[in-house]
Amino acid sequence: MKTIEGNFDNPEVNQLLKKHFIELRSVSPEGSTHVLDIEGLQNKSIKFWSIYENDELIGCGALKFLDPKHGEFKSIRVSDSFRKKGYGNKIIKVLIDKSRKLNIKKISVETGSGEFFLPARKLFKSSGFIECKPFSHYVDDPNSCYMSLKL
Repeated sequence: MKTIEGNFDNPEVNQLLKKHFIELRSVSPEGSTHVLDIEGLQNKSIKFWSIYENDELIGCGALKFLDPKHGEFKSIRVSDSFRKKGYGNKIIKVLIDKSRKLNIKKISVETGSGEFFLPARKLFKSSGFIECKPFSHYVDDPNSCYMSLKL
């Protein structure tokens, strides 16, 4: 698998991120939406990667630095043609590897608590994440599920 940092101008990546943003906004209650748009992902506190297999975009993901040793995964998305084929796990493994190389010791994630987000919660649990209290700027929210993984 090949990763490219940034790559926001790539039309496939751009389209995938826009779809991700629109879909998550549509299924999250107002005030409980934490998805970042492309501009938000370009913040200097975030590293973003698009991930390829055989030159096909399989998905993307980002790491937001909460402090020098603690990161948050953001905008993890599998391209439609690769969904339900185990690529979510592959993307998580790539992001964990990138995080380790950046000396991150703990990764946290916020995802929705509703039915729509059940596959995401299962994916994170299968990757070793455990539920935790809200972290960083997050607060208790019945629409959110917080998870973390120590590296």
